[in-house]
Amino acid sequence: MLVRKPPLLLPVLAGAYTLLTIYVSLHPLSGWRDSSVAPLAFVVGHWPRYVTTFDLVANALAYAPLGFLWAALLLHSRQPRMAFIIALMTAFAISLGNETAQNYLPGRVPSNIDLACNVLGAAIGAAIGVLRGGRLPALLLAWREQRCAPGIAGDAGLLLLLLWLLTQLNPEAFLFAGGDLRRLFGFDFASPFAADSFTVIEIVVVACETLAIAMIASSLAVHHVLLSPLVLIVLALALKSSALLLLMSGVRGMAWATPGALSGLALGLICWFSVALAAPRRRQLVAFLALLLAVVLVNLAPPNPDMAASISSWRQGHFLNFNGLTRLTTALWPYFALLWLLLARKER
Repeated sequence: MLVRKPPLLLPVLAGAYTLLTIYVSLHPLSGWRDSSVAPLAFVVGHWPRYVTTFDLVANALAYAPLGFLWAALLLHSRQPRMAFIIALMTAFAISLGNETAQNYLPGRVPSNIDLACNVLGAAIGAAIGVLRGGRLPALLLAWREQRCAPGIAGDAGLLLLLLWLLTQLNPEAFLFAGGDLRRLFGFDFASPFAADSFTVIEIVVVACETLAIAMIASSLAVHHVLLSPLVLIVLALALKSSALLLLMSGVRGMAWATPGALSGLALGLICWFSVALAAPRRRQLVAFLALLLAVVLVNLAPPNPDMAASISSWRQGHFLNFNGLTRLTTALWPYFALLWLLLARKER
């Protein structure tokens, strides 16, 4: 059964994932130059010299959600066959455009194999979307009505939480921390590293971030206002550990669990429990002030040499695109969250 009007969350997810796909493919979006090569020459080129199974699988998996989301979105206004075709052609156009643009980026090599894997992944995702995605809008709407705050503010808040989970795949920042604009804009670090002061900053930042995200999660939850934030935090820690294990070849999966991070996590949870049942406007004010303090400290904190040394190998190789995506999301997420908290407070 087709749903005539899908919930706002579905087109938001489709649009956001499309933009993220483009950004990942064209990261770092700088150094554009004319390569003096025909833009579409790669389409009929030879098999790339260096191809790994990881590359092939990663390219397919990256585009499977794109095909799924667009097919599920189109099902409310198109027949299944047409929804599949349009979703697949959309993914093909995005992939072809990305690969073509890579001709003009240093260090990037367009590949017909990447294009083929992207289209294959999108086809699989679109097929699943056509077969199962017709119920997705109704399921999302039912879940939204039963579990989460209604309206545009609720949709935006859910998207914020999804993006926050994505930031946990970035091993470069404090636990749960974000908002560091220095690297994004090429600023120098403000202060030299000192172990004692660094630990204090880490504790405060992690505590404030934990308090803020728990407040945001509880404000979105219609039921289980205490359980939902705890589940979200446990999921984030699992993602952080899994990412570290994957990106560091199976070692240092608990690298995030420094004394400062663990102390900050405990302090943040204690602070959250103390105000979890306060009035909504007061909770949002606490979350706003905590997140604002964390952002200020993050932009003043010195770099952690131990973490920088441990992830030096991760910055190279196959994770260049993924690194750019998580770094950008980590840098910008707190500012979107601050804006959301400010607007949500005005609506109360």
